[in-house]
Order: sequence, then C-alpha cells, then structure tokens
Amino acid sequence: MNLKPLADRVLIQPTAAEEVTASGIIIPDAAKEKPLRGTVLAVGDGTKDEPMILKAGDEVLYGKYAGTEVDLGNGDKALIMRQNEVLAVVVK
Repeated sequence: MNLKPLADRVLIQPTAAEEVTASGIIIPDAAKEKPLRGTVLAVGDGTKDEPMILKAGDEVLYGKYAGTEVDLGNGDKALIMRQNEVLAVVVK
C-alpha cells in the first residue's frame, strides 16, 4: 500500500529491534523495547505555519510513544506522526 502523508505528517519505517544481545541472550518479543529510530518513507507538504524540513530517506529519532502504527501490507508496519514528534535527524 502506498501512503502520502498530509500536511505536517511523516511516514516512518522503524528500525528493527535487536533479537540477540552481545552476550548471546535471545530477547523474547514481549521484552523488546519499541524502536526509537527509523527511516522516513514519505512526507507531507507541510503547513503555512510549519514548513516540512524532513525528507524521504532521513534517518530520525522519535519519542517512545510517538505516532500511530499503520499496516502497509505484507506484514510491514510503519508509524505516521507529526513532524514535531520527531526529536532529531541522524547526521552521518
């Protein structure tokens, strides 16, 4: 499914949570932390008061409870949130 966010919203693909720790312990699904990092898949056009500064492909950090989870089909999940819920862009 293709989604185009409206106004100041962005669509983010969360980075997968780690399955195994450095010591080799397998982490069960119930104990995994929600990812706080992801890649921007699509952005809206912004609003007259808040222009869109993010772009597709940006790697970002966001709050633990930010956004709404959406199903993209084929088992893929993404988050849709307002631009102001994004905390930072990761600079490489």
